[in-house]
Amino acid sequence: MQLFDTHTHLDASHFDGDREETIARALEAGVSKMVNVGFNRETIPSTMKLAESYDFIYAAVGWHPTDAIDMKDGDLDWIASLCSHDKVVAIGEIGLDYYWDTSPKEVQHTVFRRQIGLARELNMPIVIHNRDAHEDVVCILREEKASEIGGVMHSFSGSWETAKMCLDLGFHLSFGGPITFKNARVPKEVLAQVPLDRLLIETDSPYLTPHPYRGKRNESAHVRLVAEAAAEIKGMEVEKLAEITYANALELFGIR
Repeated sequence: MQLFDTHTHLDASHFDGDREETIARALEAGVSKMVNVGFNRETIPSTMKLAESYDFIYAAVGWHPTDAIDMKDGDLDWIASLCSHDKVVAIGEIGLDYYWDTSPKEVQHTVFRRQIGLARELNMPIVIHNRDAHEDVVCILREEKASEIGGVMHSFSGSWETAKMCLDLGFHLSFGGPITFKNARVPKEVLAQVPLDRLLIETDSPYLTPHPYRGKRNESAHVRLVAEAAAEIKGMEVEKLAEITYANALELFGIR
């Protein structure tokens, strides 16, 4: 069984003491590919270093909405230059975050729109971060014609109504640890209705740790627990769900 962790942060300081061992555990758990996400001036270089160090780790590079206030014109040029690297498979994570009050909404909107424009120019898929901003995220995706490139709604947490709008725009929906939580009714109900050809799985490690490790550091090996939960929700064998989500990720990210 091959698993694809489509969103992880293995370069995070949480792994400084055992990064190689963490990656080895992921391989032992059947995780044969991962996309590590660099999202600001600090994490983009460390993400690139990881992608260049391991054949099976790919990179997404972009500017996170909580850091939007710090983005300069040169940073967009930097991201553009990195997209020619053969291990960079997406621009992200980009989007809107109305939970953390670190960047004004209008600044977030501008940075989001500029990165969608860059992705369209370069024909790259995008990885969307959306926290408490469902309506505005969908509105901007529509206005900026993001359907032309598609991408993934990372760690999807919206309603089925929002999910349908994202699916209509050609996006994949990715689910992580929360679908293993007993009280996570909405994500489970949404996942049950997502077409299999638009479904992805992820960890967002070191965050959003699945049951039964909730409260501890997450890691890519735990994407297996996400796959098992998703398969149960879908009423199918975990091996089949792993096969489908793996193929979906290869196609979306253009990995041959």
